[in-house]
Amino acid sequence: MGAARLVGVAGEVEPIRAFVALGSNLGDRAANLNAAIERLLEAGVDVVRVSRFYENPAVGGPAGSPDFLNAVAEVRTTLEPHALLDRLLAVEAELGRVRTVRWAPRTIDLDIILYADRVIQSPRLTVPHPQMHLREFVLAPLAEIAPEAVHPVLKATAREMLDELKSNARPGLPNPTLSPKQ
Repeated sequence: MGAARLVGVAGEVEPIRAFVALGSNLGDRAANLNAAIERLLEAGVDVVRVSRFYENPAVGGPAGSPDFLNAVAEVRTTLEPHALLDRLLAVEAELGRVRTVRWAPRTIDLDIILYADRVIQSPRLTVPHPQMHLREFVLAPLAEIAPEAVHPVLKATAREMLDELKSNARPGLPNPTLSPKQ
């Protein structure tokens, strides 16, 4: 049985726009990010564009964790969200990701941050990513390639979220002023 796919009214497969955050803080970080992008392409995920690579301190991990190299990729895919997640997890495993301690250093980390305008809450997947609006290392590359991308709960664009986060800049602290718009 193949991966779940989105099918349009006429029966054709309709690609959707999604965004994937990439991060690496072990080994050759740039090579790891590039390898992940190549593996996504090989897995049938259309990578439309990728942000520049941003260097950032590790957040939330063990003390002394190496800095991350982060990026965001815009993708077009016919995979349903959970099938896309499975592809991302497979790429992580192929590139040597071993899950031991939460937020431990890793060769590669791939997260779905937005999947069209869908809001998904399941035991395996939460979209939009629940902390994306609090993380400059996600918002800066997202705003670089898609400043108009809208958070479907907060109803704010990537640019607006980044500007709000920067205006209340206290690294590592949640932004108390950003809340869902009605």
